[in-house]
Amino acid sequence: MRLSSAVTFVSDLDRSIAFYSELLGLTCSVRDESAALLVCGGGYELYLRGKHAQPSRVSGSVGLQYLIWSADSVEELERCEEVFKRQSHNVRRENIDGFDIVEGRDPDHLAVMVVFPGPDQAARHAIIPRIYSW
Repeated sequence: MRLSSAVTFVSDLDRSIAFYSELLGLTCSVRDESAALLVCGGGYELYLRGKHAQPSRVSGSVGLQYLIWSADSVEELERCEEVFKRQSHNVRRENIDGFDIVEGRDPDHLAVMVVFPGPDQAARHAIIPRIYSW
């Protein structure tokens, strides 16, 4: 079993398509006036649904907090870090238990994380401290 798709609401569909396409190497395969489906050769999908800006859900409330993406190489992780730096002032990078983690914000200021190596390359033996900071 594996995660196949994620859905996120965005305030500006064009801006978010451009951001996630550049950050994650996704391709927009289907689009209408209020939604888009971005796909990757790795078999996962990201649905973006355009909505008018609404108050954010409070970080730490019940429900999904992050989807953490895995880079295939350290170079790809560094590329993602550069994308974050161009798009966001809130970028952090840390190494925890041998894993590099880059965290940034999407155009709607939602937290996005990319790690290397991914869980398919190295098993996790600790819970990342970031999840306790909410």
